[in-house]
Amino acid sequence: MPVSGLTKAPKLSGAHLSNLHTFLVAARHLSFARAAQELCLTASAVSHRIARLEEELSLKLFNRLPRRVELTADGERIFKVMQQTMDTLSQAVQERSDSQVEGQLCFYARPSVAQCWLVPRLSDFIARYPGIQLDVRVGNEPVDYRTRRIDLVLCYSNGEHPGLESIRLMPERIAPVCSPQYAQAHGLMGHPERLSACTVLHDVAAWDNTAFDAEWRLWQHATGGTTALPSRFMTFDRSDLSTLAAIHHAGVAIGREQLVRQRIEAGDLVLPFGGFQEVMNYGYYLVHPAYPTLPKRLQVLIDWLVEQAGD
Repeated sequence: MPVSGLTKAPKLSGAHLSNLHTFLVAARHLSFARAAQELCLTASAVSHRIARLEEELSLKLFNRLPRRVELTADGERIFKVMQQTMDTLSQAVQERSDSQVEGQLCFYARPSVAQCWLVPRLSDFIARYPGIQLDVRVGNEPVDYRTRRIDLVLCYSNGEHPGLESIRLMPERIAPVCSPQYAQAHGLMGHPERLSACTVLHDVAAWDNTAFDAEWRLWQHATGGTTALPSRFMTFDRSDLSTLAAIHHAGVAIGREQLVRQRIEAGDLVLPFGGFQEVMNYGYYLVHPAYPTLPKRLQVLIDWLVEQAGD
């Protein structure tokens, strides 16, 4: 005889597991239509599966709104538990022993730091961890960890990433840079006041939700804010393209020390207004969702990156 006040937990049949998986995909996309595409079902079939799951659990998991759905508090709670369970299961399957680290990792980075710093070092990682399949993606879009299975992000920021774990990988300093020919033609060496007659080059996607001239404003602040920016400018969505334009005499760009140091040493660029400046907490950060325990393959990638940054 059942004890009064206690609810018997439902037994998980194949249908229950199918409905739970459908819920997980729909919750990740916050869309029945996109979940249907991933699962090769109709949107109606997804909706029916979710409705059956809600009936079985006696819980409302989604609020159905015009043209979209959102998770209820119960739905969000169950989604987080399922995500953690899937991550733990994936770790158990892919990492079979202490001596063998295997599995896939999706690593997302800003294009400039990927090209100038990360990619030239990857051969060492492959040699050390041949069992890890690294999927490197680049872009400037803010990362939605719910809909994109990204394990780790390398970004340029101030380290503020609410709800996520961030690790300061390496600091960054900035300074205006240009070609020696451009500096000579405009008489820039030691004369920052002459910047007003130049073309300035902007990386408009330096970090998420930034003003188009944010890096220049940071440099102004670091130097006391006395140098006026000219009205003539050219914009890019990658720092390395802005720097490349400066190398080819298009104007003066903000150079990030970690990305332009070799170009300066090679004589392709000069620092017309003095050395690099510290800019508050801005630098390169590794960002990932919070895990109860980091998957081993992710931990070795983070450890390797920290080692590379220390070289």
